[in-house]
Amino acid sequence: MVTIGLMFGAFAMPALLLIVVILRRGNSATENADGLLIEQARRLQAHQDRVSFDASTALSASPIMSDLRHRRR
Repeated sequence: MVTIGLMFGAFAMPALLLIVVILRRGNSATENADGLLIEQARRLQAHQDRVSFDASTALSASPIMSDLRHRRR
């Protein structure tokens, strides 16, 4: 019984450590100009990737109806 408790404790400790690290990190916005420019460039690159790897461009076919429904939202 003690062995099972130690095993579950060994599994729980890394999980708790990861939770604490993620919660402490937070999602704060970048404060300096360089970071804002990097974020803007990454956001633009992500948009271009979504457009260039779309169903119509990747498969040379019209997108399926579910793709059209998601775009309208």
